[in-house]
Amino acid sequence: MHSDTVTIFCPNPMCQAPNPESHKFCHQCRTPIPKRYLWATGKGVSSLQPGGFLGSRYLIKQEQIVLDTQPGILPELPEDISPVVEIYLKLSNWQSHVPQVFGLVKTNQKRSPGEILLLENAPIYPEGLGTGSVAPLEGTLMPALTDLWPESSGMRQLNWLWQIAQLWQPLSIQGATATLLRPELLRVEGSLLRLLELQTDSRSESSLVYLGQLWQQWQPTTQMEIADFFAQLCQQLLQGQIWSAEQLVAVLDRALRVCGQAQSRQIQIATWTDQGPSRLRNEDACYPPSGTVLTISTGEDSRRLPEISGKSLPLVIVCDGIGGHEGGEVASNLAIATIQQKLQRLSQAPLEPTTLATHLEQATLAANDVISQRNDNEQRQERQRMGTTLVMALVQDHELYLTHVGDSRAYRISRTGCHQVTLDDDLASREARLGYALYRDALQQPGSGSLIQALGMNASSLLHPTVQHFILDEDCLFLLCSDGLSDNDRVKQHWQTELLPILEGAVDVAMASQRLVAIANQENGHDNVTVGLVYCRMNPMSQSLLAPLDPALAIPPPTSRDLASAASGRDSSYSPPTLRTRAIHRRSNLLPFLLSLVGILAAAGLAAFWAFPGLRSRFSPPVAVSPSPFEPLA
Repeated sequence: MHSDTVTIFCPNPMCQAPNPESHKFCHQCRTPIPKRYLWATGKGVSSLQPGGFLGSRYLIKQEQIVLDTQPGILPELPEDISPVVEIYLKLSNWQSHVPQVFGLVKTNQKRSPGEILLLENAPIYPEGLGTGSVAPLEGTLMPALTDLWPESSGMRQLNWLWQIAQLWQPLSIQGATATLLRPELLRVEGSLLRLLELQTDSRSESSLVYLGQLWQQWQPTTQMEIADFFAQLCQQLLQGQIWSAEQLVAVLDRALRVCGQAQSRQIQIATWTDQGPSRLRNEDACYPPSGTVLTISTGEDSRRLPEISGKSLPLVIVCDGIGGHEGGEVASNLAIATIQQKLQRLSQAPLEPTTLATHLEQATLAANDVISQRNDNEQRQERQRMGTTLVMALVQDHELYLTHVGDSRAYRISRTGCHQVTLDDDLASREARLGYALYRDALQQPGSGSLIQALGMNASSLLHPTVQHFILDEDCLFLLCSDGLSDNDRVKQHWQTELLPILEGAVDVAMASQRLVAIANQENGHDNVTVGLVYCRMNPMSQSLLAPLDPALAIPPPTSRDLASAASGRDSSYSPPTLRTRAIHRRSNLLPFLLSLVGILAAAGLAAFWAFPGLRSRFSPPVAVSPSPFEPLA
């Protein structure tokens, strides 16, 4: 079927004119026409025929890929949230990897009636990719991980393994680790791992032994520099020596650090802020100051975190102030000043991921305390309290760390896609995250955009910043922005024309940041707007590891959490490391004495506990009611 014979209706509710599929803008009102490709899954998908329609709305492009021909109309939504849909919703925090439910179509076929789920953000190439002499990629599936594994670098292979390990725990909680054991569901977009759909566990597939069995099949085509390490890692998994996802992530973090230090990168940073055409003052703030352009090298010759003072730190902060009478402006600037001060105390030596994440969270909580104290001192109550959103990016060697509170956003842009990597802290996102409603359905409710948390509004005990990090092993761009730009999907509409040229070397970050602010003012114009860009460009001379990884890196140290879990018997897959077992055996001559001593002390303590009622009451645990961290802001 020729593309011009297919009609896509204008999404503008005041227009809705029919347009040929090839049109990028409505021929009547010039509204952009999005090409929304969806993945169809569920009972009845085997009967879908390319060229036909699903539910009179969705054009079947190929196999299970459909195109929405009415992008301006809400899809049919399930009346009740089924257990399958609930799993997708509860994994919405992982939207970079996990597709989300867009809608459903009920089928009335005699042989196979049922419901077909439509998934958005599936690993399908977006509009506009593959033009000219290149075969069109638009609307086709991204490649399977196993197809690209043999030709990928050792760093890229480790990165994919690391992302699988990161996903293991959240998928395990939802009973969906089987997804990570199905090679056909593991798709890749450059360095980014993408899941085609979720597969629920049909047996005891939450054991990492099954993951070791799958990874062992990839050993013959593993790159030479990581081959011995990877073989040892698979053995550790198969033998139960790595018994938790936390340990697996820690092992891969160590390997990635060694590989990352053998590469070098150039980090370019640019910021720009503007009060916009309809506001009297600018309550947004950014770091580095607006108009700053920086270039910083990391990697081979820059293995220490750059000096915090001055402008050499690869750090970008965007804040969107909340509260009138200059309150928002004060709050956003207080947040930036406090975070800068706290980060000055970081060691210049590279920090472990968990340590650095803790520092970033603590700096965020400190900023919250400073603003909150200012509110208290000025006796601001409820809606008079000032606050600010926060989105912050920090680069350390091969990693970029994102910290987020509120509804300012971060996007990751590569040559093949643009992904929102933060989830707004608003009521609609909370409903979806808790599995109560689909996001689009929740958006229709009153107050759906109200923030449930921001800096300065409540005590730090009620604040839950999100800290995540990404491995930098390809040219990529991170956009941080306030909602003055992100509203009305402006980023998704303009990333190919305004941000992709940065990766192609046609536009610099300074010009791009100013262009994005101009677009926000012209096409939104209702708010202040702030943009921060972090462009990571790999040095082509350092793409391979010079020396093989030490296989000993695959032997994990036991974590305190794992040992506590094993001691309580909560994890049946626990198997203590051999070295620790031998050490305990060497001290076995002390065990009789220690056991006798513990028994005597325990008996004496128990007797005292029951002999004195007053003592019992002092040690009775109080009943505490913790407030929900997801209550809307007053």
